[in-house]
Amino acid sequence: MKAKTGVSLAIMMFLEYFVWGAWYVTMGTYMGENLHSTGLQVGAAFSALAIATMISPFFIGMIADRYFAAQKIMGVFHIIGGALLVFATKVTDNTAFYWIILLYSLLYMPTIALSNSVAFHQMTNPGKQFPWIRVFGTLGWIVAGLLIGYLGIEKTANTFYMAAGVSVLLGLFSFVLPDTPPKGKSADASASSALGTQAFVLFKNTSYTIFFIAAILVCIPLSFYYGFANPFLNEVGMNNAAGKMILGQVSEGVFILAIPFLFNSIGVKKMLLLGMTAWILRYICFAYGNVGANEWMLYAGIVLHGVCYDFFFVTGYMYTEKKAGEKIKNAAQGLFTFATYGVGMFIGTWFSGVIVDKHVISPEHHDWTKIWFVPAYIAIGVLIYFLLFFREKKDAEKAASY
Repeated sequence: MKAKTGVSLAIMMFLEYFVWGAWYVTMGTYMGENLHSTGLQVGAAFSALAIATMISPFFIGMIADRYFAAQKIMGVFHIIGGALLVFATKVTDNTAFYWIILLYSLLYMPTIALSNSVAFHQMTNPGKQFPWIRVFGTLGWIVAGLLIGYLGIEKTANTFYMAAGVSVLLGLFSFVLPDTPPKGKSADASASSALGTQAFVLFKNTSYTIFFIAAILVCIPLSFYYGFANPFLNEVGMNNAAGKMILGQVSEGVFILAIPFLFNSIGVKKMLLLGMTAWILRYICFAYGNVGANEWMLYAGIVLHGVCYDFFFVTGYMYTEKKAGEKIKNAAQGLFTFATYGVGMFIGTWFSGVIVDKHVISPEHHDWTKIWFVPAYIAIGVLIYFLLFFREKKDAEKAASY
């Protein structure tokens, strides 16, 4: 891969995830401040991305990959998406806001896969080259959070304007990215292929089935963090909450470096258990944290994001690929994403909104201690379930005979 190509791909990834980080993290705070939204309404807005995650594989597999150059359709989607983000700031009704965010999400989520396709198509050694390109996406998310905190705009519509401007910029930039031509009508465009049903054979393996169910369930605690961590931190009085929350992405980048070593040294079960334990500790920290003597607990809850996410979801993707093998690895990854960020997050965003609404003290105050104990209890339940039923070594021996 030429250096010029690598630079353009790095810029693409930076802008792709800058857009997401600019509006997504603070959306719950924006909705509460400007739309006076209930917890259920906030949860519904966050569920839009889950719905889009479930639908986008069908669009990518059945339409985009066959008929359009990836970089061109990505450009169109980002330009239209930028307009929708601006439009979202003009409505004052929660129902209208939800439908705009859903429509935007249906345009944005396919661009994740499209950007990956553009990157992979240009690489001579994806295994070594992609991580160095993808890390610029994490950097983009971090810079978005830092800018929001520096400018003090996390409660305002300016977060959406910033995301919209960068979205249009990325849309225009997409048209000068290296060409990634369509696969043509010969590509497999069946619904089952888009969903990844070829990977259902993995469910013959008991250990993977146990893990798969745990992955869906742990998305419920994850939804609490994505949807309500920023409103919580603002409500308890943390200054520059959005800027502080980028510490979670920093820790994600740090801990991901340890995964290849730990995956082979301590094994997948211990890594997944560490990830689930981190979920419990995070929500205990949030439950008892405050901006006084226990402010360190708020920071600890944020920094634990790296362990929570990397040790469960990144490890989960690696475990899925290991169990799937070369022939069905793409289908397996698609199925895992559909189940977790689609089905799991959809359930979690709805449930978290219900729980937050049940613990309203006043329009601007919640009983956050009781709220955070709910995802902590769920994480404890998932950990116990996983500890009792996951038997990787025995099942791995059985899997070898398939």
